[in-house]
Amino acid sequence: MNGPEIHVDFAPGLRVFVPHGRRSGATPVATDGSSTLGHVVESLGVPLTEVGGLVVDGRAVAVSHVPLAGESVSVRAVPRPQRVPGAPLRFLLDVHLGTLARRLRLLGVDAAYESLDIGDPALATRSAAERRVMLSRDRGLLRRRELWAGAFVYSTRPDEQLRDVLGRFAPPLRPWSRCTACNGVLRAASKDEIAGQLEGGTRRSYDVFARCGECGRAYWRGAHHAQLEGIVGRALAEFGSEDSESSEDSEEAPLGLGSGSSGDPA
Repeated sequence: MNGPEIHVDFAPGLRVFVPHGRRSGATPVATDGSSTLGHVVESLGVPLTEVGGLVVDGRAVAVSHVPLAGESVSVRAVPRPQRVPGAPLRFLLDVHLGTLARRLRLLGVDAAYESLDIGDPALATRSAAERRVMLSRDRGLLRRRELWAGAFVYSTRPDEQLRDVLGRFAPPLRPWSRCTACNGVLRAASKDEIAGQLEGGTRRSYDVFARCGECGRAYWRGAHHAQLEGIVGRALAEFGSEDSESSEDSEEAPLGLGSGSSGDPA
């Protein structure tokens, strides 16, 4: 670009996306005179999913604004909690975020997950078709215009990823109500109903069970339960309570059922 020069300043939380030379405050940027400000911001490395507002010379503008020479631009981060209007809050995670998906499900958050790399176009299409917020660390995917909504996952550590998503979107938490394997809703189940999935020791030791209404997997207080209780307890202490309830689920699963012999630890 060699057209009108503007000055762009990124909010501190967005500076991780831009080159080091642009992280200390407003820096000059040459534009081509026709590209939108949204395009300019993305060309500097910041996905628009992470932009909460654009302010030019003190006034808010849309991403479609075409910058003029000499303008000073402030790029703001999304507010927290971020509201996503128009659909129940639910998520879609890419192939690299399997642990985060299981932990969101453990907390009762609707989190679809693609365990295979189906490609960016297919992920974006599913996000739009099901009106799910796309969670990813792939900036290219988050730039796709067909996305319903999206968010960059800033950390590579599952504990920090979970705190980031819960803090950003404040989803209702209803622990132990979703299958960590498939995202289906858990229902109370009798021992007789799931007898074929239980080994002798489990049949003798446990009396309270749940079963996924989608994949049929059984759940009880298994070997990983203490670890899962720790994840749930920390999330509830910081971001919500067990009184927080998803409106789409009509039946309660027994609280405290978190892992069976066939379940994956979060």
